[in-house]
Amino acid sequence: MRALLHALLFALALLAGPVLAADGDDVLHIGDVVTLNLPGEAAVSKDYQIDRRGRINLPEVGAVEIAGKTVRQASAILRTSLSRVYRELSRFTLTLKDRKLLLDVQGYVRNPGPVELPGEGTIQMAIMASGGMLPGAQLDRIRITSVGGRKQEFDYKLYLDTGDETMLPKLASLDQIFVPASPLTGKVQMDFDARSLSGGDATEETRSVKIFGEVGAPATFAWKPGASVIDIIMRAGGVTRYATVEQIRILNPSGPLVFNLQSYLDSGDKNLLARVEPGATIFVPKQVEEIRRGALTVYVMGEVAKPGAFETKEAASFIEILANSGGPTRWADTRQIRIIRADGTITPVDLPTFTDTGGVLPRVLPGDTVFVPEKTDSNEPSWLKVPPKRAVQVLGAVQKPGRYEWSDEMSLFDLIAAAGGPVGRGDLANVQVLKNVDGRTRPIVFNMDAFIRKGGSVEDVPPIRAGDIIMVPELPTDPNDNKAQWTKQAPENSIYLMGQFATPGRYAFNKSLGFLDIVTAANGFSANADLRAIRISKRGQKGSKIVTVNLARYLQTGDESLLPKVVPGDVIYAPDKMKDYLDQPASNVVRLMGAVGRPGRYPFNDSVTLLDLLAEAGGPTSEAMQDKIVVVQLAGQRKRAEVFNLMDFVKTGDLTRVPLVRAGDLVYIPRQSESAWRKALDELRDGASVLSIVALVNAMKF
Repeated sequence: MRALLHALLFALALLAGPVLAADGDDVLHIGDVVTLNLPGEAAVSKDYQIDRRGRINLPEVGAVEIAGKTVRQASAILRTSLSRVYRELSRFTLTLKDRKLLLDVQGYVRNPGPVELPGEGTIQMAIMASGGMLPGAQLDRIRITSVGGRKQEFDYKLYLDTGDETMLPKLASLDQIFVPASPLTGKVQMDFDARSLSGGDATEETRSVKIFGEVGAPATFAWKPGASVIDIIMRAGGVTRYATVEQIRILNPSGPLVFNLQSYLDSGDKNLLARVEPGATIFVPKQVEEIRRGALTVYVMGEVAKPGAFETKEAASFIEILANSGGPTRWADTRQIRIIRADGTITPVDLPTFTDTGGVLPRVLPGDTVFVPEKTDSNEPSWLKVPPKRAVQVLGAVQKPGRYEWSDEMSLFDLIAAAGGPVGRGDLANVQVLKNVDGRTRPIVFNMDAFIRKGGSVEDVPPIRAGDIIMVPELPTDPNDNKAQWTKQAPENSIYLMGQFATPGRYAFNKSLGFLDIVTAANGFSANADLRAIRISKRGQKGSKIVTVNLARYLQTGDESLLPKVVPGDVIYAPDKMKDYLDQPASNVVRLMGAVGRPGRYPFNDSVTLLDLLAEAGGPTSEAMQDKIVVVQLAGQRKRAEVFNLMDFVKTGDLTRVPLVRAGDLVYIPRQSESAWRKALDELRDGASVLSIVALVNAMKF
């Protein structure tokens, strides 16, 4: 039984993890993980890590120091400590489960603080565990301080260059790793891109080479045996366009030298390469002074990309000199370029005319100055400088109406864009171009809105020439707000809305709009509109043609075929549903009188009941005698009257008690204040046999 128990414990130990030390003489260190096993005591039997003070914390016993002890010694110490609480310790065991390193990483790392590594962890693993180095960390002077105060310096840069693992220092728990900041980062904390340091790779001041002046990246570089001045210049990004390559200064510890890079590049003679010593300083001067005093110098000023003084040749053309300065900017007035000669005379240059028609540009001689002026705003008084033969006027609903300079390559869209584009109420469907033909003005109407939305042939866009006038009309405002704006809207572009609309009036219309669009523009119908009998008058057709639309059916079915097609010039009329009785004969309506919400004449058919009629009229009022509603049946040959008790019907719901109503009948709801029925009957004036009706009513018992 005991053998079986030991085998089970051994199997559990294997599942828990590898056991590193079977030798009792192995020494335990801070950070190591040990496994205690005391059969029957689950609180004790688990893994423990030796903390930074060399102790493990046992339940009911407390902290016990075991760091620096062998496995056997630590087992004896723990057995003694546990004997104060537990009796049976004969099967107590201690094993070393894992080696760990508890380190402290400080300095120029992303997450400074304590880190935990495997027992074989390296300084590179410690740096990565702390989040890696920050830009600007100095790699060659990382310091490692041990518990006893011993310090060592590690050149991490050299390790990265060589990959020699024998250079990695051996670490122990509680070692402190400090990563210093490079002195190039300065003394003020700020976020920066390490590439902006441009500090080179030098580490020792006495064995480094400094290079500055007209180079791509001035820096300090480590001196390497055999490195030439060309190598140092290339590491600094090469020389700039302003460098005086004939006068490069090299200040060696043994004495200064002058290096002519141009002569070396022309000849390839390696004997011309200057010697660069450790600690040397290289300066590449700027060539400004030489250019200003040069005999072949021209000056480019004004609105060019790179104004300045340039060395030229006798055969250099105007275009070559302008291109050498980066060319004109977007603000340059290339029609007003001036060449200021050395003798004080001025030669004008119209560059667009040259590019359009060709010709010969004037020569630029050494000492001349090319001046490219800034383009002036055409809306300022300086627009007078543009002659009428080179101007186009843009008027109407645009952001900046005015007079604009014209050239052959400009289109209608270019000029409207130059004017800031149309305003919100610009009528792009009717843009007008006024052209002067033989002393007479001929307007051309262009639908820019359709061209933008649907596209089209470029040939459909009216060509623009100097002297033309572009007019962007303004859409009329709401006719209800300003009736005077109607005159700005052409009748052939209008739809007329009358009757029961929320805002009837005259509305702009185009072929892309439909019936529902124009109804929506009028804010829909009023509450009294009869949606079943909307009428459309087609004015543009011969004779009179009326189309009736049942919009109520469309709203019920969604059938698009029920919607009419409307065109400019049509008149849409929405009748009042409360006034339809004027068009109906008495035999097609029911007259409702007395104490109801809306007495009057109502169209009637066999599908409508007395209850529907009362509901349509708003129901009886508060003073109505709801138990004495009189239905006078005038339809047919026999005239009779019947009393309906609405209160009893509400209580019973018996539809058999509801009198039958036909077209031509009369329904009367008396008021409680009325004392006689004759007063109500006196109001009947429809040509029926009043005497017989009176007799019927008088014969009834109330």
